[in-house]
Amino acid sequence: MPAAIQDRPTTQAGKTPLVVRLLVLATFVVILNETLMINAIPRLMESMHVTEQAAQWVSTAFMLTMAAVIPVTGWFLQRVTTRQGYAIAMGVFLAGTALSAAAPTFTVLLLGRIVQAAGTAVMMPLLMTTLMTVVPERDRGRVMGNVTLAISVAPALGPAISGLILQLGSWRLLFVAVLPVAGAVTYFGLRHLDNIGEPEVSTLDWASAAMATLGFGGLVYGLSLFGEGESNLGPSIGIVIAGAATIAFFVIRQLKLQRTGAPLMDLRTLTHRTFALSLALMCIAFLAMMGSMILLPLYLQNLRGLTPLQTGLLLMPGGLAMGVLGPTVGRIYDRLGSRPLVLPGSIGIVLSLAGFTQISMTMPYWQVLALHALLMVGLAATFTPIFTLGMGALPPNMYPHGSSILGTLQQVAAAVGTALVVTVMSARTTSLVAEGAAEAAAQLSGMKLAFVIATALAAATIVVAALLPNRTNTSGEVMAH
Repeated sequence: MPAAIQDRPTTQAGKTPLVVRLLVLATFVVILNETLMINAIPRLMESMHVTEQAAQWVSTAFMLTMAAVIPVTGWFLQRVTTRQGYAIAMGVFLAGTALSAAAPTFTVLLLGRIVQAAGTAVMMPLLMTTLMTVVPERDRGRVMGNVTLAISVAPALGPAISGLILQLGSWRLLFVAVLPVAGAVTYFGLRHLDNIGEPEVSTLDWASAAMATLGFGGLVYGLSLFGEGESNLGPSIGIVIAGAATIAFFVIRQLKLQRTGAPLMDLRTLTHRTFALSLALMCIAFLAMMGSMILLPLYLQNLRGLTPLQTGLLLMPGGLAMGVLGPTVGRIYDRLGSRPLVLPGSIGIVLSLAGFTQISMTMPYWQVLALHALLMVGLAATFTPIFTLGMGALPPNMYPHGSSILGTLQQVAAAVGTALVVTVMSARTTSLVAEGAAEAAAQLSGMKLAFVIATALAAATIVVAALLPNRTNTSGEVMAH
C-alpha cells in the first residue's frame, strides 16, 4: 500500500482515527475465533462422534489456514482499496461462521473453520498496514495498545467466553453468537470506512504463493501432529522437515525476485535490525503464551477437576488485565520508549512461567490466578512496544510485507509452542507410567517439565529485550536513547 503514504490523513494528536478503531473491533471479533473452540472439544466429540484427535482439528485447521494465507496478504492488500479488503475479509469470515453454525457433519464444520480463518488472515495485516499509514509516530504506541487488545487478548479470552456460552447449550451457539456481532461490525465498518490511498497493480508469483502455502502450512501441520502420540512421530518429523525445506526454497526464490521484480514476501524487512529483533521477541513470547494456554486448562480440568466454565473464569482476570493495560502500555511507550516496558515485561513472563514449574495437586487457586495474571501483564508490557518498534523501523513501502511476516511467524510460533509443550508432557507422562507411576502424578510431572522448557525459552526474551533500541524515529532510523 505504498501509494497510501502520499495522502496520509492528518490525525488529531491523542485521537485514534475511526478507520483504525473499526478495524481493531473487526480484528478482535475474528481473532477471538482462533481459540473459541478449545473448550468445546468434549462437547464436539459427543455430538459429532469423533475422536479427541479429530476434534482438535477445529483449532488446528484454523491455525493452519492462517499460516498458509497470511503470506499472500501483502500482495493482496496492495491490489485492493481499504474498503474492498475489509469487505472481502469480513464477507469470507461471515460465510465461514454461518457454514460452521449449520454444519451437518464434522467435515463441513472443518470446511467452515477453514473459510473463517481465510477471512481472519486478511484482517490483521490490513489493520497493521492501515495503522502505520494513518497514525503519526508520536501516537503509535497508544493506538498499538488497542491493537494488542485485539490480537493478543482475543485468543486469551476465547476459552473463557466459550466456557460461558457452552453453559447455555450446544457448541453451535459459539458460532450463532458470533454471527450477529460480526454482521453488525461488517455493516457499521462499511458505512464509515474510508479508503486509505490507492491500490497498485502488481503481479502474483504463483510459485512463491504455492511454496508459502505448502511450506508454512506443512510446518504448522507437522508440528500439530506431535501432540497425537508416538505412532505419528515418524510422519510428523517428515512433514516438519518437508515444510522447512519448502520454506528454504521459498526464501531463495524471494531473494531472487527482490533483484528482478516484486517478491511475494519482501525479506529485506529482516535487514532492519530492530524489526528482526522485535520479530524474534514476539515469536518467543507468543510461543510461551500459547504453551501456557494449552497446559493450564489441562492442569485445571484433568488434574484439579474444574469445569470448562470454572477454568475460563479462573483464567479470565489475566486476559482482562492484559486488555485493560494495552492502551496504558501504549501511552507509556509514546512517552518513555520501549525500555521501561519490554525488559520488566520479559522478566515478568519468565517469573510467572518459573512459578508454574511448581504446580501441584494442592497449589491454591489464587496462586494459579496470580501467576497467570503476571504472565498476561508481562505479555501486555512486551507486545505493544515490540509491535510498534518493529513496524516503525521499516520504511512505509514495506508495511504490508512487515505485517505479513509478523502474522505468519506468529502462527508458526503458536504451533511450535503447542507442539512443544504437548510433546514434552506426553513423552514424560508415558515414560513415568511405564515405570509404574500413577497416571495423575505422571501427568503432573510432564506438565512441570513442559513449564521448565517454556521458562528456559522465555529467558531468551530478556536477552533480546536488552538489545532493542528505546524507540525509532519516523524515518525508520533507530534512536538509542
